[in-house]
Amino acid sequence: MAEDKETQEELVKEKEEKAAEYDASQIQVLEGLEAVRKRPGMYIGTTSSQGLHHLVWEIIDNGIDEALAGFASEIDVVVEPDNSITVTDDGRGIPVDIQKKTGRPALETVYTILHAGGKFGGGGYKVSGGLHGVGASVVNALSTELDVVVTRGGKRYYIDFTRGKVKTPMKIIGDAPEHEHGTKVHFVPDPDIFTETTTYDDKILVQRIRELAFLNKGLQLNFTDKRKDTAEKLSFKAEGGIREYVEFLDKGKDNLLPEPIYVEGQYKGITVEVALQYATNATPATC
Repeated sequence: MAEDKETQEELVKEKEEKAAEYDASQIQVLEGLEAVRKRPGMYIGTTSSQGLHHLVWEIIDNGIDEALAGFASEIDVVVEPDNSITVTDDGRGIPVDIQKKTGRPALETVYTILHAGGKFGGGGYKVSGGLHGVGASVVNALSTELDVVVTRGGKRYYIDFTRGKVKTPMKIIGDAPEHEHGTKVHFVPDPDIFTETTTYDDKILVQRIRELAFLNKGLQLNFTDKRKDTAEKLSFKAEGGIREYVEFLDKGKDNLLPEPIYVEGQYKGITVEVALQYATNATPATC
């Protein structure tokens, strides 16, 4: 009994000592994008192959937001020979003027500060594919290199980063025709973060890009794989949107209707599209 009492007293004493050691010095304040690199799973779910591909989705979604706003009609996705990614859209181009709160160019702000973007009621977007506002900056934080070329207002602007930090401040690199506009993003996934793999799967990329074309009718998405072993170039565009998606999924099935039932409507600013088809031998399908 005496031994048990002594042990209990020791445990209480140890607990009190640990409590006393928990002070302000143990509270970490991570600046900039350090939090993303420290806990990447909080932002992209996982650092496995799924998280690696999620980086691509985030950048594509920025171009889709421009399409939803009525300013972009085409997005190009390229897997470079070194397995890096380039995504180009013909939207308005990320703003390059000074953002008042940060005192830095908006282009730099978007790629270096979490929750910075045009999706929080500032009038940049009425509709968006994603509202978390961390996409571009997270991709930047988890890449060894990321560079952006913005074309707008008759100029081309350039900025690049290393693991989320500015390497070359934004600068004008040349003139451009007044009618040209858009954003080109190139990034190299960080092998220190994606330790499982940094190799992109062309099948995963193609499936998602094809789905995005169906879900955003009229938007053209091009995919080019420049790697020798999986080299291919594909283009996707669905004027019929999800109606064509249902037809694609039901191809080869015993459909009971000549074409899918399709309904589109808007109520209080919310747009809804529905497409469905009946088949006697329907099974779950993937795009």
